[in-house]
Amino acid sequence: MNEKINTPSRHVIRLRRRVADGVMWGATALSFALLGFVLLHILTYVFVHGLPALHLTIFTTDAQGIAGGLRNAIVGSLLLSGLALVIAVPIGVSAGVYLSEHGDGLAAKVARFLSDVLVGVPSIVLGYFGYITMVIGFGWRFSLLAGSITLAIMMLPYIARTSEMAFRAVPIALRESAYALGCPEGGVVWRVLLPTARTPVLTGILMALAIALGETAPLLYTAGWSNYLWNGHFTHEGVGYLTYVIWSFIGEPYASAHQLAYAAALLITLMVLAINLSARLLLVRWRDVGR
Repeated sequence: MNEKINTPSRHVIRLRRRVADGVMWGATALSFALLGFVLLHILTYVFVHGLPALHLTIFTTDAQGIAGGLRNAIVGSLLLSGLALVIAVPIGVSAGVYLSEHGDGLAAKVARFLSDVLVGVPSIVLGYFGYITMVIGFGWRFSLLAGSITLAIMMLPYIARTSEMAFRAVPIALRESAYALGCPEGGVVWRVLLPTARTPVLTGILMALAIALGETAPLLYTAGWSNYLWNGHFTHEGVGYLTYVIWSFIGEPYASAHQLAYAAALLITLMVLAINLSARLLLVRWRDVGR
């Protein structure tokens, strides 16, 4: 005797799907709301405490112990990040070209794996590596060059992988057309890949810069600290930077130190926000052009 199998009706199935969709959308909305609340709370706290601490002497005088201004730290942060970009961009973009055009070989697979591993290495470990190799091994002591190279190492995997994805998005037809016209491989890179993918590549560079600009741990081991403005020496001289002011001065029991820490936090936040907004605008513009 055949037994009748009870199966849910279409109405019940649709109801279950709607309930499941509603729960998932609600959870997603709640997650975004919590994320937005935390972000706005942090930004509000930084702006409320940082704006009153900003005044002209912040930009015109150097730190004097736990008082004074932040000119040396502002200049030092810009120098560390700028020199790190000069080191990391050529290497990272070149690696992106190699991974994009020759990504099926063993060497490319190993390079891609090592790049992914490097992303997951804690920044303080990179700082310890820089301390052992450059500060102690090479005898550079705490210096601008040691700090910049350490930041460049941290930036490399981000630039390489974003550049690889950008170059892979370039249509194959453009490459084939260039080769058909007799353009060598180097010419294809310079005249086709780089001009076509320049916007997403620049976006990846800016995102890596924003990450490096907010780092403290690797610089504690490599750049040290200095109360004076950079004197032009790349080695054997420490350099000031904004994140050190935040990390160190906020723990001091003095109002002047707290004001400098809040002012440094606001300046770093504004820099990172400006970089991230610029990267987003470039990415949106590239997508609009691609359409």
